[in-house]
Amino acid sequence: MTDKIAFDIVSPERLLISDSADMVTVPGTEGYMGVMAGHSPVVTTLRPGMIDITNNGSDSRYFIRGGFAEINADKVTVLAEEAIPFSELDLAVIDQRIKDVEEDLIAAKSDAERSKVEAELQELRLVRAAF
Repeated sequence: MTDKIAFDIVSPERLLISDSADMVTVPGTEGYMGVMAGHSPVVTTLRPGMIDITNNGSDSRYFIRGGFAEINADKVTVLAEEAIPFSELDLAVIDQRIKDVEEDLIAAKSDAERSKVEAELQELRLVRAAF
């Protein structure tokens, strides 16, 4: 039997899920990161994207709009700015988010802000492509 890692996904509104899994993949700022039991401790910022949870051969997914992840050997805690189960997402929601971020890109006042917004826009387009 493989070791499981406990995980929580928390949004400002509620605790979305608290369970255990074989592996949790989070969208770290530097790229996607797979986390299993025994992982080295790390705290990372998260970009918009999908959290994939693999447990006994089945997968579940959650869209997050950024946040932080605290990882240690036996638990992953995701503090998300916003978290939505993939099953509750629809194209209209994603399309509206893309439109909002495109407007933010037009309004960006600095290169740093523009770069951050462009990265968010790219992630949202990748999520939309997953449909």
